[in-house]
Formats: sequence, structure tokens, C-alpha cells
Amino acid sequence: MKKRVLVVDDSDIVLAMAREALEEGGFEVVTAPDAKESDAYIFDIRQPDLVILDVMLPGLDGDKKAKQLKANALTRHIPVLLLSSKPEDELGRLATEAGADGFIRKPFDHRQFIAKVEEATR
Repeated sequence: MKKRVLVVDDSDIVLAMAREALEEGGFEVVTAPDAKESDAYIFDIRQPDLVILDVMLPGLDGDKKAKQLKANALTRHIPVLLLSSKPEDELGRLATEAGADGFIRKPFDHRQFIAKVEEATR
């Protein structure tokens, strides 16, 4: 069974690029435009094997959502990567503070993106 990756970003362009890269990498992809809509996939019977959260989201930022996921017994086992164009040191700090399993900087290279996802879903 393909590993399922949930990508949460309010940019249709980023979602399309992530979907293309992940599908080429052999992953099943589901997407959501914000943290609230992502719950439908996160709390589904078949939870994602990885959640990728944009840091800047409408309603609830990705780092705050990551913190919620890591604090919840039902979701703390799901790896979380933050996604942002913020400088690497700031993004790394946000990921650490949120309890995320890592981060990916935008714009991303397809190969590096897939490598990060494969590493996080091992």
C-alpha cells in the first residue's frame, strides 16, 4: 500500500507542485487549504503517514497545528514537516519549538522534497 501524505497549504500552485513530486515518488497524496480542513484527513480511519504543513496558513498557522498534533495521543505518532520560504535558521527554530520532525524550504527541488518525505516516512 502506498504511503499517504497530507499536504496543507493555501497556495494551489504549491499544492500542485507537491502533488506532482509526491505522486512521481510513489506516494498517495491528499491536500487541504488550511489546518481546519486538514482534520478530515488527519482524523480519518486511514490516517496519513506524514503531514506537511505550510507555516503561514489562514486561521491556524502550521507550526501551531503541528504543536496540536504532537500533543494529541491520537496523532503524536504521525511525522510532521513544516513548509515555508522563511530563512532556514528561523524555520528550523519553528520546527523544533512545534515538535515537528523537520522542515522543507520553498521553493523546493523535487528530488530533495522526495528525499525529505522518504526520510520522514521511514
